[in-house]
Amino acid sequence: MNSCEDRVAAAYIEACLAELDAPKPGNVHRFAPGHRMEVADFVRSAEASAAPIAATGARIGTRVRTAVDATLKAVGQNTNLGIILLCAPLAAAAEAEDAPLRPALAGVLDRLDRVDAADVFSAIAAANPGGLGRASRHDVNAPAAATLREAMAEAAGRDRIAWQYVTTYDDVFSLGLPVLATARPRYSDARWSTLAVYLAFLAATPDTHIARKFDLGAAEAVRREAVHWRDAFAAARDPEAIADSLRGWDGALKSRGINPGTSADLTVATLFASGLGTIRGEKYPAAILPLRANDD
Repeated sequence: MNSCEDRVAAAYIEACLAELDAPKPGNVHRFAPGHRMEVADFVRSAEASAAPIAATGARIGTRVRTAVDATLKAVGQNTNLGIILLCAPLAAAAEAEDAPLRPALAGVLDRLDRVDAADVFSAIAAANPGGLGRASRHDVNAPAAATLREAMAEAAGRDRIAWQYVTTYDDVFSLGLPVLATARPRYSDARWSTLAVYLAFLAATPDTHIARKFDLGAAEAVRREAVHWRDAFAAARDPEAIADSLRGWDGALKSRGINPGTSADLTVATLFASGLGTIRGEKYPAAILPLRANDD
């Protein structure tokens, strides 16, 4: 890899590992496994997929397909399809030298074509994510009949990752990055700022991974619970004070097989975008979060 690829790959791995360090209720993290997966699976997945994600000049479809292939060879299961789908366009956008990250990302997404769609369809079919099912249009098991962005637009109403492709990552840039910018000065331990981002996503919209595996009602119920936990976490003088309660919710979600995987994937994408912004000298505005109990 060249120096640019090295920096992008390092930022990608750093984002993946930082997400694992946060005690994200319902999702796999260093403090508790879940859903028949271990943290080590995700560490190996991040390391295996980093080079394909960061490959300078590579098409988005190529990055996704080769990153998924590398992951399946490394761990033998789908651990990071959503992360790959979100991070490949961000890595490509980071190569632009004449525009900030989000405008560059818009250009990357505008250039997606049927070749990208064919490669991404192949990758999704190989990863075989839970609850994928069949689609009447743009089914990943059928030949690509539209550009990747057109296919994502078709799925955007039911899949929050697809929705990012249509909105130039509005969740990441309008929610995730501002929350991260606010949380980082507030917490000396990076795992808490990562958790703040995860809870913000989980509380904002029904997690579409939950909706796909269960139904929208289940996803909405978890979203309402997340609103409580997001606000309680933000109001706590010390996050450790509610850590046991959060672990209890974590166990309760996992005991029911509920994994807010989309919220976790968006968290990684936010951390990756932030890392790329640091490399590029960009800063993102903070958000207005609920006050902690000891705030003025």
